[in-house]
Amino acid sequence: MARELIISLDAMGGDHAPDIVIEGASIARERAPNLRFLIFGDETKIVPLLTRYPILKGCCEVCHTDKTISADEKPSQALRRGRDSSMGQSIQAVKDGKSDAAVLAGNTGAQMALAKFILRTMPGIDRPALATLIPTSRGESVMLDLGANVECDENNLVQFAIMGAAFARTVLGVSKPSVAILNVGVEELKGSDVIKEADRMLREANIPMDYKGFTEGHGLGGGEVDVVVTDGFTGNIALKTAEGTAKMIANLLKRSLNESLLSKIGALFASSSLLALKNHLDPNNHNGAVFMGLNGLIIKSHGGASASGFASAIGVAVDMAENDLAGKITRDLKNFNSTVEDADKMDDDTVVEMNIKEKK
Repeated sequence: MARELIISLDAMGGDHAPDIVIEGASIARERAPNLRFLIFGDETKIVPLLTRYPILKGCCEVCHTDKTISADEKPSQALRRGRDSSMGQSIQAVKDGKSDAAVLAGNTGAQMALAKFILRTMPGIDRPALATLIPTSRGESVMLDLGANVECDENNLVQFAIMGAAFARTVLGVSKPSVAILNVGVEELKGSDVIKEADRMLREANIPMDYKGFTEGHGLGGGEVDVVVTDGFTGNIALKTAEGTAKMIANLLKRSLNESLLSKIGALFASSSLLALKNHLDPNNHNGAVFMGLNGLIIKSHGGASASGFASAIGVAVDMAENDLAGKITRDLKNFNSTVEDADKMDDDTVVEMNIKEKK
């Protein structure tokens, strides 16, 4: 039997809280009976909702707080007064070891600020990154960073690659995931100095990944690699563009299939295939971004996610907790740092040998 997992939930975050959060918890509990929940928020709103879902009886503890973080609250404001909010307390539960992970659907900037302040970054990680699964023609790929870091140096990108590979091994089940850096071309001469240096470092890395070099924007949908690495500015634009394109295609397809009686009949015959396409492109089925590189598991749900989408985010938390994501990242960082230290030592030895030869 799978061990019992405790997930802390911010019931007051998101566009449709707390209804969607509680309904999502019930769907997740049905999928994974080993789940228990710590639910943070206004108990006068949460408790009546719990009575609608018998499957949640006996597996939920409501922790009352009437303080919340609004959608437009600045990260600095959240840091000053957010520790006692439903968001802050759900993260603190992870810090205190009361829960295995937290799932939040509220203000992303506030989440990042509070999570980084409360949990701190893992040893060897300079900045946490936001990672998620994106649908591709091959299935799914991992992409990071998606907005946590607008500007990154080469060390950040290398750390993102290490964390992304660990994510892919955990969720996608790929023993040696393929990894590439998003760039304006696949040639080694293209891109900024930061990207080129990160490319060089990853080619020499001793970690369980199949590093492929660079990939371009059109390779995202094709699923050319298992992990796509980029800075948060580029990653956020790429993700939002992909989501908008998928929505446009869905709307155009729906309009085309309703234009005539013949097209409606054709749609009826192709209904199973169209449903499969809809499910594959539906963001709710890929919901659940992970704040990578923290001393604890924090999962970000879309603020406008459906109950099924919120359940998907809880499912990501379950995968992360059960498969020891933090342990994988720690081991990979250790191997990478050992490789760098060995390379530095070889460089030092080369310099010593050259000096000896010059003296002779």
